[in-house]
Amino acid sequence: MLDLRSQNQGIEILVIAPEPSLVIRPRLYEANASDMTHPLGALFEGARIEFLQGMVRSINYNAQTLDVRSASGAESTTSYDRLILAAGSAVIRPKSIPGIRQHTFDIDSLESATKLETHLRDLASLPPSPGRNTIVVCGGGFTGIELATELPKRLGHISDYRVVLVENADQIGLALGPGPRPVITQALEDLGIEVKAGSPVAKIDPDGVSLASGERIETKTAIWTAGVRATPLTQQFPAPKDELSRLHVDQYLRIPTIENAFATGDAASALADTKGHYALMSCQRALQLGRVSGHNAAADLLGEPMIEYSQAAYNCCLDLGSWGAVISAGWDRKVKHTGDVAKRVKCYINQQLIYPPRRFSGSAYFGEP
Repeated sequence: MLDLRSQNQGIEILVIAPEPSLVIRPRLYEANASDMTHPLGALFEGARIEFLQGMVRSINYNAQTLDVRSASGAESTTSYDRLILAAGSAVIRPKSIPGIRQHTFDIDSLESATKLETHLRDLASLPPSPGRNTIVVCGGGFTGIELATELPKRLGHISDYRVVLVENADQIGLALGPGPRPVITQALEDLGIEVKAGSPVAKIDPDGVSLASGERIETKTAIWTAGVRATPLTQQFPAPKDELSRLHVDQYLRIPTIENAFATGDAASALADTKGHYALMSCQRALQLGRVSGHNAAADLLGEPMIEYSQAAYNCCLDLGSWGAVISAGWDRKVKHTGDVAKRVKCYINQQLIYPPRRFSGSAYFGEP
């Protein structure tokens, strides 16, 4: 936008983040988690974007300032003319479940996924036992299914391994709709993954997972994947939020009750079409949300027309490990492709489509990433 209007002089674009790199979060269920990053330094330099390494601690929306803590612990205050909140989401660990914080792994961040990978590798050094050989994935949604179906490929060094997928609801993949469910069920059966649905997790300790039904599963590896919530920074705005703590935004992705502030990605509850469907927490939504929010923040600053966010099309591509994948289309989740064909599409998405460019290209602003 700034280059298109030849108004880039005197305008600073500042990104504040812990690292000058993008964690490829949709791939953290795969092996080699430590490799799932993409450097952004050259891209920022080519696009004349300033980078401040640190974490935003608080937002003063009246004064339009941000309190930032650097990696070294130094505190500073940064002002802004337009703000885009794009701080994502994090896994939810309910406080009502004893032991959940102390005794579960997750794949929510690069650090936690790497920690799990190290643990899985080191299991072979432990004496054989049911607890060592059993992996329990808590949560039968998108992330839980992808992780559970990937685990057989990652546990080849453990003899007699057992993967158990636990789901609170009566059916796995409830949010994925009835269309893909028979395919998912078949893949789980073929891969030898046990499913325990309809009984919530009641307690987790170092040696096992206890269900509300009274059943106990001996395990040294409990992995929590049951749901996410938007960044805590959304709570700093006195503005309407949805059940996932996402800020309700208007068609331009502005926070209606806050001046000069936009929300995007997992931080935004945005209407995706004219039929009442809201954007989901997914990479296919985040790509377009990011483009529109960035365009509109610049347009608003320059007094140029903004564009409305709209993303009516919806496709879901779910990885099912060595079995393949399943692709469904539309909000009714009609299955389009399964098995190897779907797997090739998933690999293209994971290995190419969701990656940003390594260097800036103005022509790619609204093109492929």
